[in-house]
Amino acid sequence: MTQHFLQGRTEDEVSWFRRRSFLQAAAAWTALGGFGTAVAQQRSNIVDLRGDAFVNGQKLRPDQFVQTGDQVETGPDSHLVFVMGNSAFMVRQNSRFTVERGDTLFAVSVLRLLTGAIVSVWKKGNYRVVSTPTLTAGIRGTGVYTEVAPDGRSYFCNCYGTVELSSGGEQTLSQSDYHQSFWAEVAPRNGRLITPAGAINHTDEELEMVAALVNQPTRWQELGRKGVKDGAGYMDPGRAHPLAR
Repeated sequence: MTQHFLQGRTEDEVSWFRRRSFLQAAAAWTALGGFGTAVAQQRSNIVDLRGDAFVNGQKLRPDQFVQTGDQVETGPDSHLVFVMGNSAFMVRQNSRFTVERGDTLFAVSVLRLLTGAIVSVWKKGNYRVVSTPTLTAGIRGTGVYTEVAPDGRSYFCNCYGTVELSSGGEQTLSQSDYHQSFWAEVAPRNGRLITPAGAINHTDEELEMVAALVNQPTRWQELGRKGVKDGAGYMDPGRAHPLAR
């Protein structure tokens, strides 16, 4: 597994993709035709569920369908992997979020994360939003990692793609080939609400596995190489984070 740095997370949380149960489920998901076929055959859009999760207050079963408009929560020592339209999500333990409807029943317009953490991959399409209590991120096609920290700050990594970030009227444009990371502060830090961060709590392999569920390569897979995972967002070492200049 590629080098990664943990802050308030466990190794088990970032190595979920190694489990045989997930590998088998992901292979079956792809072989059966992905999301479109699941809808046509009225099958579940849940790829993998470990532990307990709840939808609209009711315990989620692996054969159920997560829909736009649902309020979802995962319990301790659990995770949930599901696909919605052309987007895929891996939800860590103790997370609470909603998926809001877009142009169609199966299109997500807003992923609203209230607590916890989610790896998400979005194929190219209409403008969509990842929202936390301190951050709004506008995306089109990208892979990102989002976490709401215990102190209320939001951590956001634009793992690849272009993302428009805003917090309390402050805005910045993130263009990343390899993990460009930010904190969205509760109160200004050194006069800023959006500050540079290192790459923490997620791995390349997680992004690759989630992206494969919607048939999307990551940027580093397209380029055939990786950069330095320092949170700056570039393939070539020595370039400073855009907010550190």
